[in-house]
Amino acid sequence: MRLYVEAHMRFTELFKVDREEAINNLDRAFEAKLEAFHTLYDVSKALFPYFDHGDTALLIAVRNAIHHRDHPLFRSLYSRLFLDDEPLRWIGASFLLATYPTAQGAPIRMSHYIRLTDLDARLDPKLASPHLDTFLRLDKAEQRFMLIESQLRLAAIRQKGLTERHPESQIYLDLVPVFTSAVCRVFKAMKAAGIEFKGFDAGAYMRPFTSEIEVDLSNPTYTVSRIKG
Repeated sequence: MRLYVEAHMRFTELFKVDREEAINNLDRAFEAKLEAFHTLYDVSKALFPYFDHGDTALLIAVRNAIHHRDHPLFRSLYSRLFLDDEPLRWIGASFLLATYPTAQGAPIRMSHYIRLTDLDARLDPKLASPHLDTFLRLDKAEQRFMLIESQLRLAAIRQKGLTERHPESQIYLDLVPVFTSAVCRVFKAMKAAGIEFKGFDAGAYMRPFTSEIEVDLSNPTYTVSRIKG
């Protein structure tokens, strides 16, 4: 988590000099967060029901998808805008960016946006996408997607995009508050089970993630980003 914060803090100045390195540093740092979360899952899945909650289930699914890299999905917004395509082609385009506030209403200052259609293509069996995750049986995959869609209010985000006439490929979901919510959920369960948090970083993150931060996944908020020439 600390490495992503540091990459985010350096991003603006580095982007002015080397946009590719700035974006790749941020993306690789976020992938490292997902890998660390999956390690946490490996050692605590007997303690906590990860697949009973939309936030934890989604993070594991996205981590597995990025880890195997057998598809073109889950490129970040910055990567798609500045590395995959010629930026000039996006001049005049608008993007609907969906995120989640804390329960106190304060925003989370960092972000990592992925296309909502990427998530659908990977996780929704009804779409019959060639990039569908086939690790789970069809019925289990449908249950997982319904859980994630319900708890993260994905249908409301799609409807917002449709109402405001954004192309589906220009609707993005912020994974940072989802990650924050998931870590809060797991850390609270670990603390309640008497698990000891050892080390400086563990001690620094234990208190805010078990008693101070709470994310409201039921109330997505939106911004519209327009690319200017």
